[in-house]
Amino acid sequence: MSHRIEMRVRYLECDMQGVVFNSWYQAWIDDAVDCWLRDHDPHFESAGWEVMLKRFEITWDAPAVFGDRVAIDLDVPRWGNTSFDVAAHLSVVASRDAGRIGTHVAEAVVTYVAVDAEDHRPIPVPADLRRHLGGGSAP
Repeated sequence: MSHRIEMRVRYLECDMQGVVFNSWYQAWIDDAVDCWLRDHDPHFESAGWEVMLKRFEITWDAPAVFGDRVAIDLDVPRWGNTSFDVAAHLSVVASRDAGRIGTHVAEAVVTYVAVDAEDHRPIPVPADLRRHLGGGSAP
């Protein structure tokens, strides 16, 4: 299973070069993952678990600019016992400059760890979350 979220680049996200400042990509991706999780359960924390970011790696290929609409496509290519990787693919799907449409912006891999909501110790990825994100049963 995969998930897509689209967002418009806001003026405040651009730097003096006129492109999206690098830290926004991590914020966008983390927010997209949170939306995907909340599609499963808007209040998943009340079930006693959360996810915490362990690692974030991004490869940037082209800038996103003010007014672009950027698609963030997510999928889970790796499942561990207590962690999973989310792959994010960012591309321009609408722009004031029609020549930018289809531009591949970046790819990222984010590792999340499932944790107990109270003590933040790692726990096995909840089976229902694994199913929601397309992972089937535990390894």
